[in-house]
Amino acid sequence: MTDTHERATIVSDETLSNGWTRLSSYTLDYTDRGGATHRLRREIFHRTPAACILLHDARRDIVVLAKQFRLPAYLTGDPAWMIEVPAGLLDGDGAEEAIRREAMEETGYRVRDVKFLFKALTSPGSVTEVVHFFYAPIDLSDRVEDGGGLAEEHEDIEVLELPLDEAVAMIGSGEIIDAKTIMLLQWAVINRASLAG
Repeated sequence: MTDTHERATIVSDETLSNGWTRLSSYTLDYTDRGGATHRLRREIFHRTPAACILLHDARRDIVVLAKQFRLPAYLTGDPAWMIEVPAGLLDGDGAEEAIRREAMEETGYRVRDVKFLFKALTSPGSVTEVVHFFYAPIDLSDRVEDGGGLAEEHEDIEVLELPLDEAVAMIGSGEIIDAKTIMLLQWAVINRASLAG
């Protein structure tokens, strides 16, 4: 396989593992800014695109978050029950369709008005996953189910409704360490005046 993009050429792509996600070992020739070419080796996790959403009740100024077990956090010694915004893989759907599904499954909230904010690579040094970030205003009438995740996927999600300021404070205290959640909470603080109107 040969793929050339400006100063990088893929020489080889070897699959090391192909389970829940694919792990590849790449060899590439990379030409640096000085014109010298180097042969590099990198391991990359191939992840399908994902989406996440901040559910915000402006009248009560609360956000709806999900708390669930995360093995990588457990392995690093961080709080294994992580507090996050609702999120999930696209699974072949469009980003908006997927995040509406995930919000309902995880929190029980029906999402009506969805606003796309931006997309980001959260770990571009080693993971291909692109995450689509959304915002949706909600109120109490939008909670039409219990949420908690899908039993067939062994999801065990606790739904949390927290004041926005309390959720933001949990970033500083280390109770919220998920990057996508931090990004969306900070976006909400920056845009608070327009969200209240």
